[in-house]
Amino acid sequence: MATIKELLLESKGRLQKVNIPSYSLDADLLMAHAINSSREDVFLNRERQLSQQQETIFNDLIKRRESREPMSHIVGKREFWGMEFKVTKDTLDPRPDSESLIEQVLHIYKDKKPPKKIIDFGTGTGCLLLTLLSEFKEAEGVGVDKSKGAILVAEENSKKLELAKRVSFVVSNWGENVKGEYDLIISNPPYIRNNDIEGLEPEVSNYEPKDALDGGNSGLECYIDLAPDLFRLLSNGGFAVLEHGVGQEADVKKILENNNLNFVSYKKDLAGINRCVTVKKQHA
Repeated sequence: MATIKELLLESKGRLQKVNIPSYSLDADLLMAHAINSSREDVFLNRERQLSQQQETIFNDLIKRRESREPMSHIVGKREFWGMEFKVTKDTLDPRPDSESLIEQVLHIYKDKKPPKKIIDFGTGTGCLLLTLLSEFKEAEGVGVDKSKGAILVAEENSKKLELAKRVSFVVSNWGENVKGEYDLIISNPPYIRNNDIEGLEPEVSNYEPKDALDGGNSGLECYIDLAPDLFRLLSNGGFAVLEHGVGQEADVKKILENNNLNFVSYKKDLAGINRCVTVKKQHA
């Protein structure tokens, strides 16, 4: 039987060999997951010997990571805005960049009456919508996704976070099956040009759902499809906040303005790159 220290040393070398930058952290976290413990316990008990079953489980996890399967898929969860969300092959992995959208929404409503009705297009895990519902205690939300698998994950996350009573989910291609009027619309639509997907890191190109990545030939097709629904579904004075890719802000702004939505502002991410665009529906 091998010790935690011995297994970690060997596994970190394997992960480093396949060019995983976070090889040391990933091995520690997978060890904690394999033995149903914390990373701190792993660190403090490095001379502990594992059972044959635990060693087999750990080695299987390392093999999956060696093949560049995302950590979130292996452990089945990812943190976003300080909360834990279930993640599967049907959902896009929540990313820190998307927290810029949450920050922007909170900034918009800092001195305004909070939104009562929120809708999220391409909800995936539900991380954006459920985070905002946790911030706006009186709001109700609707999560929309064309993937039934993603909707099931979002529903499970809403129950886990005790938000299920204030949210409902709809399977729909953008606003096709959606009616009503909403104070706030949010979305992180697919914005990667389809020819660029294969060039992304393997964790993304090989494992994340293509439909959640593919923005068509230009990377802008989803914004073009979604923009008319934004105008139709927004209440007068309502806001829409959309995430976009690097360098796409001017094109996205133009698409939204061409659908009678008034530009409000851009929002930068932690790297100082424009990441979100905000528009408003305001009749003259």
